[in-house]
Amino acid sequence: MNRTTTVPPVPDTCSTTEAAQQLGMAVRSVQLMVDRGELQAWKTPGGHRRILRSSLDSWLASRAGTVAAAPSSVGAQPDERPVTLLLIEDSVHFQNLISLVVKRELPDAELHVASDGIAGLAMAGRLEPDVLLIDILLPGIDGAALITSLRSHPQFARSRLIVVTALDAAQRAPYAFALEGVPLVHKTALVTELPPLLAEAVAAQPA
Repeated sequence: MNRTTTVPPVPDTCSTTEAAQQLGMAVRSVQLMVDRGELQAWKTPGGHRRILRSSLDSWLASRAGTVAAAPSSVGAQPDERPVTLLLIEDSVHFQNLISLVVKRELPDAELHVASDGIAGLAMAGRLEPDVLLIDILLPGIDGAALITSLRSHPQFARSRLIVVTALDAAQRAPYAFALEGVPLVHKTALVTELPPLLAEAVAAQPA
């Protein structure tokens, strides 16, 4: 009697390097995500991690989000790409406040929001935003490490960075290595100091 053997389908997987490229992260960050169980993976006999693409897609979908400042058709040319901003900030209060400032100053812009450093790094890799607004104290990856990582990727060379923080000068001292040359606005002065920084960042974009 002949038996038909059904071979199970081979799951779609990728390497940590491929996952890192898709997320816009360092390979080590992806490895840590696997170790924490955030991505489903297993090790080959040679010790290499293979990550399920379905778990990668699910993680991206769960972290994606946009708020306020949706693109407006008023004054925008149909063939022009709207200015894209990414805010990486874990405080809902300041997410809302910055969203209001952006909506007022840049009504045609797209504002995307991430609530932690890892999600922010992934979204930055996917969006390649024109302007990045980053808090220093973030869950997942702190803002200083995030800025350092972004600066190491050529794809973010055109992105303008703005740091938003509640830390005073003394508290920012340990992060000076990452903040050098980056415009910074204290959260108590967001309403008055952020608008000119946004205007400067947008004006610096290539035509």
